[in-house]
Amino acid sequence: MAIVGGGLGGLALARVLHVHGIDAAVYERESSRNARGQGGMLDIHSGQRALREAGLIDQFHAIARGEGQDMRLLEPDGTLLLREDTPDDAPLDRPEVDRADLRNLLLDSLPDGTVRWGHAVESAGDGLLHFADGSSTTYDLLVGADGAQSRVRSLLTDARPAHTGQNIVELGIPDIDRTHPDLAAMVGRGNYWALGDGQSLSAQRNGDGRVRVYLSWHNTAEDWFATSGIPFGDPAAARGRLIDLFADWDPRFTALIAACDDTVLPRSITTLPVGLTWPSRPDVTLVGDAAHLMPPVGQGANMALLDGALLGLALAAHPDDFPAAVKEYEREMFERTGAAGRQSARMQQLLSSPDPARKLLAFFRPG
Repeated sequence: MAIVGGGLGGLALARVLHVHGIDAAVYERESSRNARGQGGMLDIHSGQRALREAGLIDQFHAIARGEGQDMRLLEPDGTLLLREDTPDDAPLDRPEVDRADLRNLLLDSLPDGTVRWGHAVESAGDGLLHFADGSSTTYDLLVGADGAQSRVRSLLTDARPAHTGQNIVELGIPDIDRTHPDLAAMVGRGNYWALGDGQSLSAQRNGDGRVRVYLSWHNTAEDWFATSGIPFGDPAAARGRLIDLFADWDPRFTALIAACDDTVLPRSITTLPVGLTWPSRPDVTLVGDAAHLMPPVGQGANMALLDGALLGLALAAHPDDFPAAVKEYEREMFERTGAAGRQSARMQQLLSSPDPARKLLAFFRPG
């Protein structure tokens, strides 16, 4: 069995298969686990089921941050609408975890050699995988866990990601407790959101002491960065332009931007059609973003983990009938991720609507 992509979904699948005595190879384009940064924190809720099925829930709880469940919600003028501080003994219903730590947990749970690093897929089909280095391998079942720009997806559907109207710039403040204790106290231990009409600022504390800051613009064109006047090649000048774009917000927010280091990363947000399905094939299926790319509002990683674990369980239940296992998995996955996709789309719509902070408050505290 060949799994293309060493992200959370592909690794969860490989781990559950390993637990059930089924061998699989994971082909990952990156040269090593440390080839690039893995991003910020993840809110793991429904995905905890996958970690239980993988026999890793205790190890997950050891690296998860219960205090990451804290939340502060503000308006652009600095009005605090919501503050939730998690008691130390609160259940780990939605703890935060560094993506890199979770990926390392999954990687360390696999036998040596399961992940084949430096294997970028060029093409796939008819039982053959071709890699960029000229090598190839055969497969009986191919699982595309290769993310938003999946090469495997084209074997099943013509669907491609489309821009949502949201553009994000990521910045960060390293070691914030030492370098900016006043801002550290403002952000708190978990998530900090300030939402305005058409734009927002969020900050998220990571386990390594870094705070990642995300500036978002909604209802914008896919090429908005090209016309925004943000000079991404000059971090200091880029921060200055970003401060200008938030000039009418409370000075505490622009102070947060000014404190950031030279990490200035633009990201255009794309998604696949909500409820995407395809006719089942006996030799190919998809997990994670390759199957159901969603807005970044807390569902994607959980769905990927569940995809991997539940596909692994289906294959373990039908070890001599992979086509039946794939059909069983896809029926459940389409229903589950369709519901998650609709919820994510509603959240995206809320964030891009007028007066989003108070609407989000009503979402969290209905009635």
